[in-house]
Amino acid sequence: MMLSFLLSLLLSLSFLHHPPRVRSSPLSELDALMVLKAALDPSGRVLTSWSRGADPCAGDAGAGGPSSSFEGVACDERGRVANVSLQGKGLSGRIPPEIGGLQSLTGLYLHFNALGGDIPREVGSLRMLSDLYLDVNGFSGEIPPDIANLTNLQVLQLGYNRFSGGIPRQLGSLQKLTVLALQYNRLTGAIPASLGYLATLKRLDLSYNSFFGSIPATLVNASGLEVLDVRNNTLSGHVPAGLKRLDDGFQYANNPELCGVAFPDVRPCPTVYLDRPEPLQPDTLLKKNIPESADLNSSCGKAHCPSRLSGRNAGVVLGVVAVVAAIGFTVTGFLTLSWHRHRKQRTSSSSNVSDERVRAGRVIGNRSKRAASLISLEYSKGWDPLAKGGGGSAFSQEVFESFMFNLEDVERATQSFLESNLMEKSSFSSVHWGILRDGSAVTVRRYAKMSCKSDEAEFLKGLKLLTKIKHENLVRLRGFCCSKGRGECFLIYEFVPNGNLLQYLNAKPGSGKVLEWPTRVAIIIGVAQGISYIHEDKGDKPRLVHQSISAEKVLLDHWNNPLLSDSGLYHLLADDVVFAMLKASAAMGYLAPEYTSTGYFTEKSDVYAFGVLVLQILSGKRVITPVIRHGVEACCFEEFVDENLEGNFSEAEATQLARIALLCTQDSPTDRPSMRTVVHELNTLIGNHLSP
Repeated sequence: MMLSFLLSLLLSLSFLHHPPRVRSSPLSELDALMVLKAALDPSGRVLTSWSRGADPCAGDAGAGGPSSSFEGVACDERGRVANVSLQGKGLSGRIPPEIGGLQSLTGLYLHFNALGGDIPREVGSLRMLSDLYLDVNGFSGEIPPDIANLTNLQVLQLGYNRFSGGIPRQLGSLQKLTVLALQYNRLTGAIPASLGYLATLKRLDLSYNSFFGSIPATLVNASGLEVLDVRNNTLSGHVPAGLKRLDDGFQYANNPELCGVAFPDVRPCPTVYLDRPEPLQPDTLLKKNIPESADLNSSCGKAHCPSRLSGRNAGVVLGVVAVVAAIGFTVTGFLTLSWHRHRKQRTSSSSNVSDERVRAGRVIGNRSKRAASLISLEYSKGWDPLAKGGGGSAFSQEVFESFMFNLEDVERATQSFLESNLMEKSSFSSVHWGILRDGSAVTVRRYAKMSCKSDEAEFLKGLKLLTKIKHENLVRLRGFCCSKGRGECFLIYEFVPNGNLLQYLNAKPGSGKVLEWPTRVAIIIGVAQGISYIHEDKGDKPRLVHQSISAEKVLLDHWNNPLLSDSGLYHLLADDVVFAMLKASAAMGYLAPEYTSTGYFTEKSDVYAFGVLVLQILSGKRVITPVIRHGVEACCFEEFVDENLEGNFSEAEATQLARIALLCTQDSPTDRPSMRTVVHELNTLIGNHLSP
């Protein structure tokens, strides 16, 4: 009798704490879309075609199924909403829980907007979803573990937001996941070891967060992994040696507490480790949550051991345990029965998932083909430098496979060259910002056919050369695309977030653009090292001359490390385009005096431009006036050191750098040092920052 009373009491309390949800009537897709419209576009200025009086899937029927009168909505053959593509629309709202009403959704593309708030748990009910793109927004809160319910998910893009908390370890159950991109957020905690069990995972980007603890050894067993980016976190401990197989695909910079062997810039571990997670010490537990990958032995120190239970207390505890056990058996039986029913229902419906994805893919594919055919009519033909066999021996099939993008990749990354993604534009090219399918941010340089070399063989040789230029202080080429139909060529480079050095010259106090002295020194060193690499034979890379070194070509990454852009670009471009680029260099004073008489560039002309760049960095000025040059010659700091530093600089370093700048800007090229000598001088005079 007493047991029955206790059971009733506990059940009543549990219902008070967790009241049963009242099942409401299912939401129609039209209702779900209208709620979605109000939440994503509260101003009502964007989704004007979404109307309650219309059927979202009642457009003209095509080969792949009905189209939609709702902008950005695609439907499958059954007339169900299969894709919502609203990337780059300027949306400023949030995702409502009613998104769960779109049960046939396979793709949700909301990137390149200004959306905020949390990701609602209801996203986890979209069991057919294969692509979830929420990157480049203002989302916050924690990543809901409910995403682990999306068993068909292949791509999860959440980068460039403000997510906090840790990575739900449940994501390790997404056995179809190929891309997990979480870069540039506020995430913390340990990297879940469960991610190493994803055999299909190809790219894992966790860079620019605050993850701590060790790199899980289980990631070595992720057979499909090609890219692991953990840069700029606070990771520590042993780096699993098995990650060496990723080569350049493993990025780990700015985690100074990592140690290991066979990895450049990683210090040796103080003791010999096996490839297993590093245990945490007791004092670490007081500061951080226990990483999932940590192997902790349960122990109790003398000062922290719990006291033994008295006989009476033990009896009370045993009684409560018995009651809870009885309840547990009852609830477990109920849940087991429900689970079997749920599993049966899922089995009957999951067989349709792959077919539905294929049908939905046909809809998008057909739309893409129609768009491509229109493009082909608009542009001239007859130019196809990447045609099979077109380059002869100048271009290998292996390079094709590793660097070649198709037009669909480029247009998807830039949202069809959306105006809001335009970074710069000139008479012969434009630069657009974008995000590739793998989640990495890129810049796409767009050139018309007439801007490129007319000889296709020479053009191909130039492309081949660009793929061989690899250095930590040079912007990395990700790939290229040449479209015969569009008559255009596209170069895809890694995105460098902090802009170019020119933006930091003539900076006003309080603008946030005044570079500190150590940063200026590091920029000078980095640029020198990059130019020295260009000037030397490195493997199958020949000696090169940059030709257009300037503050505008020095890009700064998240940590203000310098990366020189446009190296070797003149091998691709027509002569008149290269000449047009030189006009800006001449106006800024970078052009060496001998060019006006010879018309040729040499390594010493690059040295001259580097010397001018050093003077700009020291003075913080775009134009080097006679007063600045006189101050350098007279070693008068007040005349050539940026006053915005307010005296916070090293006089010894300023003197040495000024001397190097004077040597590099001598009128006669024979009086200028080589860049290798400059690097050696910087190493000797400034400190052991780099190798000669």
